[in-house]
Amino acid sequence: MTVPTIQLNDGHQIPQLGFGVFKVDPGEAERIVSDALEAGYRHIDTAAIYGNEEGVGRAIASSGIPREELFITTKLWNGDQGTESAHRAIDTSLAKLGLDYVDLYLIHWPTPERDLYVESWRALEAIRDAGKSRSIGVSNFLVPHLTRLLAETDTVPAVNQIELHPTFQQRELRTWGAEHGTAIEAWGPLGQGKYDLFGMGPIQAAAEAHGVSPAQVVIRWHLQSGIIVFPKSNSAERIRSNFDVFGFELSADEMAAIDALDAGNRVGSHPDDVN
Repeated sequence: MTVPTIQLNDGHQIPQLGFGVFKVDPGEAERIVSDALEAGYRHIDTAAIYGNEEGVGRAIASSGIPREELFITTKLWNGDQGTESAHRAIDTSLAKLGLDYVDLYLIHWPTPERDLYVESWRALEAIRDAGKSRSIGVSNFLVPHLTRLLAETDTVPAVNQIELHPTFQQRELRTWGAEHGTAIEAWGPLGQGKYDLFGMGPIQAAAEAHGVSPAQVVIRWHLQSGIIVFPKSNSAERIRSNFDVFGFELSADEMAAIDALDAGNRVGSHPDDVN
């Protein structure tokens, strides 16, 4: 199965469906990422704060998959923002991952009270120029943070990774991204189990109509909406199921019914509150 790709604003391609390892136990990461790679995933999203970069790296090393066929993302943690610490942080992440470069390096949160995200973004530009990351982007940035980056630096983020699921669709940030060429990635794409997403009428109806699971419907909705998505699971069976979303297509009416579920229902932290 060939996963569709999205062209980023720097010319690089990113697989639209990937595998996330948020809250994956470091001791289990190698097994779980190996299961994902075996299922066909080639895009893995981790972060320094997850504590599992080494397990991800071991899975990559043992997979036998050529490096150029993989897309690996990691992230700069809040306490490492700043010029010198950002450079140290990417070197630490690369060492743990066992890689010479990552495909995408993100500032994990803007942490506005620290007011280091512009300085950190300039450090990411230098990290990219040094070949340690192919592309650079941000995570959890709101329009004011993004607007400031554009005003004070030379690079438009390739990606903004944000909380996004059917009851929290982030239309303002998606519109900004479309206008400025910043691709949108969804974290928590299935709502993190914090509400009964799979019991909602439009999702159940589409699942029944296509003979698929509610989770497969939601992943398909993300893909057809042009969003980059990386569901996570510890179960090999669910990992395979979440990847098996290319044999059906939601109709315009089914997409519209899921679009109508938007309710401003943030289930994670507000970016202005994470400092």
